[in-house]
Amino acid sequence: MADLMQPVSRVIGEHRDRILKAIDGSPGAARAGQWTTAALQNDQAMETIIRCCYELLPGLVRLAVKEPAFRTFMLNNRERILAQLVPPGPRAA
Repeated sequence: MADLMQPVSRVIGEHRDRILKAIDGSPGAARAGQWTTAALQNDQAMETIIRCCYELLPGLVRLAVKEPAFRTFMLNNRERILAQLVPPGPRAA
């Protein structure tokens, strides 16, 4: 499953604003720290991130990795995933 981090990172890099918008409906770098901090503490927001990322994965990856296994991977790597959503610089507390 470690190889799954590469396509997930690519999806986050290419669709960061779309994923953040799915959490609360308002994209923008200024609020990204608030979103990710909330997602660390909010399982519903994390489920939204998981669902968005899974839908954006290439079709072949989705054929090989079913959604329950993807969910487990994402939850086990929650901090690494959310760190990619935080803009460079100081993190929101």
